[in-house]
Amino acid sequence: MPDRTPIHTGGCQCGAVRYALYSEPTGASICHCRMCQKAFGNYFAPLAGVPPEDLEWTRGTLSIFRSSQAAERGFCRDCGTPLTYRVLGNDRISVSLGSLDDPSRVVPSSQYGLEGRIPWVHELLDLPGVRTEDDIPADLLPRFASRQHPDHDT
Repeated sequence: MPDRTPIHTGGCQCGAVRYALYSEPTGASICHCRMCQKAFGNYFAPLAGVPPEDLEWTRGTLSIFRSSQAAERGFCRDCGTPLTYRVLGNDRISVSLGSLDDPSRVVPSSQYGLEGRIPWVHELLDLPGVRTEDDIPADLLPRFASRQHPDHDT
C-alpha cells in the first residue's frame, strides 16, 4: 500500500491486531439483529464501512468466522474482539466502531435489524450511573488497572 496518512486507527483489546483506515467510514449504523447481538455479545453492533483497499492491517492477522452464507466476521483470535463485518461480494468492509482508537469520531446515523431490537434498549441512557473510580474502594483500584492495549499504535 502506498505511503498514506490514516484517517482512523484501531485494533483489538489486547493489541495483537491493529488496523488503519485511509478513508472516512460511511454508513455508520447500529444493527440489532440477533446475529450481530451474538457476534458482539451485546444488545447491538455499531459498524461503518470503507472500501477494502482503504483498510490496512498494520499488526497481526485477522481471524474470520463465516456467520452465514452471505457474510463473514473478523475478530482477534487472542482476545476475541469483534473487528469487521463483510457481506461477501460487496465492495466495502465494515469495522466495529468500538474498536476505533477514538470511537466518538464516527456517529451512527441509522439502525438495522429492528426485529431483534431489545424492547427496553432506548431506556439505557436513563439508567442511574456512577464513574468506575467512584464505585470501587480506593484500596482495590490498583487491581483494576487496565491490561488492554492503549488507544494508539505502539
